[in-house]
Formats: sequence, C-alpha cells, structure tokens
Amino acid sequence: MRILPLLLLTAACSGADLTGNWVAAVSNTDGTVRRTYFNLKQEGSRITGWIRTTQFYYLITEGSGGPDGFTLTGTMKDGSAERRATFEGKLVGDELHITTRPNAKAPLTEMVARRAPQGEGAMPARIPPPALHKVRDNGLARTPPMGWNSWNKFARRIDDAIVRGIADAMAGNGMKDAGYLYVNIDDTWEAERDARGNIQTNKKFPDMKALADYVHGKGLRIGIYSSPGPTTCAGYEGSYGHEEQDARTYASWGIDYLKYDWCGARNIYTDQDMQAVYQKMGEALLATGRPIVYSLCQYGRAEVWKWGPDVGGNLWRTTGDIRDSWDSMTKIGFGQDELAPWAKPGHWNDPDMLEIGNDGMSDTEYKTHMSLWSMLAAPLMAGNDLRNMPASILEILTNREVIAVDQDKDGKQGRRVSQSGEQEIWLRQLSGGAHAVALFNRAAAEAKMTVKWADLGMRTTPHRARDLWSHSDIKLQGPEYSTAVPGHGVVMLRVTSGGAAP
Repeated sequence: MRILPLLLLTAACSGADLTGNWVAAVSNTDGTVRRTYFNLKQEGSRITGWIRTTQFYYLITEGSGGPDGFTLTGTMKDGSAERRATFEGKLVGDELHITTRPNAKAPLTEMVARRAPQGEGAMPARIPPPALHKVRDNGLARTPPMGWNSWNKFARRIDDAIVRGIADAMAGNGMKDAGYLYVNIDDTWEAERDARGNIQTNKKFPDMKALADYVHGKGLRIGIYSSPGPTTCAGYEGSYGHEEQDARTYASWGIDYLKYDWCGARNIYTDQDMQAVYQKMGEALLATGRPIVYSLCQYGRAEVWKWGPDVGGNLWRTTGDIRDSWDSMTKIGFGQDELAPWAKPGHWNDPDMLEIGNDGMSDTEYKTHMSLWSMLAAPLMAGNDLRNMPASILEILTNREVIAVDQDKDGKQGRRVSQSGEQEIWLRQLSGGAHAVALFNRAAAEAKMTVKWADLGMRTTPHRARDLWSHSDIKLQGPEYSTAVPGHGVVMLRVTSGGAAP
C-alpha cells in the first residue's frame, strides 16, 4: 500500500465546534480505499466519540480542547489487552487538520478534513452467533499441511505475479516433491463488494480463478485469507455477514485452503463468541462441497485446541505472530509442550509459519526451527521468497528425513522429556515403533548433551539410529548416547527401539 503523508477527510457537520463524523480516505495503489473515521461530539472543552481505523475501533477516553487545538486519546479493549492511540489537531476554516503517530518509531501522519454525510463508518450491528453444535469433519489434512504463505516476506506487496512465481519455484525446485503443496495468499487481495454483495479482488489480483487454475496446473493447491469481522487485519473487506456467500465464491474460484483471522471480529464479538463465529464459516465451507482446508487464526485464545475440531477446523494458531528472530521462534516453539494431547490426524496445533530463509537467523538456528516444528507435528508453511534463496535454505526446507517426522501418519505431537538449564530433549513417537529424538541446545555456546534411553521409556539400547541432519547412521552402544550440539543448534535422531516400555 502506498503511504501518503496527507489523508483527505470529510465530515458531516457545520458550526464552529468539532462535532461531526470525519472520514479519512486514502487511495491505495491496488485500487482500494483505506478509511479512518472520527465521530466527534464536543461539549465545551470536552470531546467524546469514537475512532475507527482498519480493524481498530477506539472509544475516545480522553478528549479535550476545541477548534483552535485539541487532543484525542482512543482506547480499545482486545481481550485482556488494551490498545491506545493519540491524535492532535485543529480546525482551519472548513478543514480539520489532524496529526498522529501510530507508534513510537513511526513518522507523524497528517490528515486534512472536509465535511461529509453523518453515520458513515459506524460499526455494523452485531449479528448473533449461531447455537453451538459440531461441524462434520471434512476429512482433510490427515498430516500437517505443507506449503507457503505470503505474509512473512511480502505482506501488503503480494500480487498475482509473485504468486505465479512462487508456484513456479515450488514446482521446480524440489519443494513440491518434498511435500509442499499449498500456495497461500494472505491479507490485502480484497476489494469491496459488488451490488449483490459478492467479494471482489483488487488490482493486484485481476482474475483469481485464472490464478487458481495456474497454480493447479503446476500440481499445487491455492489458499486465501479472510476474517470473520467487517474488516481484515490490514483494513480490507472481511466476511462479516457474508460467510456463506464468500465460501461459495472461494469454491467457484477453486480455492483449496482458507486462513480465517480473528482480529477484525474483536470489535463486535467477545472471546466467548469465538467458537460459534468460527463454526459459521466451518459449516459454510463444508456446504460448498469443495474440499477446503480450514485454518483458524486467533492466536491461541479461548483454548482453541479444545474446540477447533468441533467447528470444522483442520489447524488452529496457538500463539501470537512469529517474528524472524531466535527469541521469538524459541519462545513460541518450546512453549507448545502441554498442547500435545490435542493434536491428531486432521486437526493440528499451529505455532505459526516458518521464518526459514528470511535472514533474521543463522542456518543453524533455522535447522532448529525446522526440527522443532517437525517434532511438534506442526504445519510447515514456508514464508520466504522461494524464487531466490540460497541452496542451504532450500536444503533445510526440503530435508526429507526431517519432513518424514513432521508428516508421520500417526500424528502424535512430540513432548519435552528432560531439561537441564538451556538444554532440552524432546521425544516424538512415530508409526511402526520408531521414535524421533531431538537434542536442543538453546545456549549460545556448544554443549555436550547426553540422552539416556531408559529416560525415554526404552528398555534396551535402540537397534538403529539415524542422524537426520548429517544423513548418517549412528552406532549406539550402552544405555546412553552423548554428542556435541552447536550453540542454538540441534541433533535430531530417528531411532528404532529394541523394546519400548508399556
């Protein structure tokens, strides 16, 4: 989206004070318009009302001043969290001039206002969510979905040409053969609705059906993004009140995967409504008759792992957004242990997309990322530019022996079995009596780590052991195995036990 220093605002009022409904309209390069609304009521030096921008809806909790100078502070509740935004400005003739700083690091944004109709921009009326009942299992995602998502690398810059290029790369560089199938478009593809309420694509995606056909022609599948709210996270058109209609549209385009992001719904619904709201789209997708993987993106709120399958979900986010850093990745990944009982074929805990190849971590750290997600039976959604990546990154993403652990047909998520300081040992039970064992060194310096087979429930030394990153067999002797693990690194083994404890 093109960021403009001046936002044109219009307002519905006349008189010498600030009372009125003001809307900031920014024309984006994709042909859409981004609007910010200020609904103000001035009583003496006190100003009340609300502010709505993208997915944020603020009540003015502190408002003072008048036409010659005013300050507005809006507050928004988001579950247990609170978000605040401050705006300053003055009335100049028949124009309202406002400045704001979205965050401490952002530059000031200036807004210029004129008058327009009252009532525009108000939050739509709350549609009561449906009564709870179980949605039939769609039979999809019997192993964790694998593919690519646009947001981590491209965010708002994603377009038709990039998606086609990613599909070309995935089909030709070995990723498809390794199991990566989904090419998923995240937020900012949307335009407004037509006269019949059908969702439209913006200029970046001139023909979504043609794009889906192209991706399918590569032997791949295509995914899309929406929100149960009136807007998406980036302020584009959401599916609120159009769930069944949007599901039919996705099916007509040939969509194979939907990521459904909560943030736009939080201004209308509470976390207590969340299950019913997600159920509504789950039923809508099922009713299309097209197999569409259903990905719930609501950041692990409301203990989603307990009800995700009941709304038709194939996977559900268990955390906030990942960042391309060691601290973010490890905090998320190593925090998944207690969720293991909720993972099973067709229904997966999702600790968010992979950051492998986005240059925020070392190759050693990316191997840890890939290993940990595979131990967690997590979806493997690459988030880098597949068209231009080093051979070392491609090698990490396409390590078939590690992927085989992630894709094990029994679908049992791994668990932490021991921890000593910054060293952890994780175990995952695999089909056919095998186990994956991961020795993680979270310290910066290399460390010697030892795994005792008895601690893993194995009565005897495993018959076979395979190092999944060196692609070499290991000869095991005695009741334990010791090895040097690089700082921030991992040694990942596949072992076949001589006798597992009951």
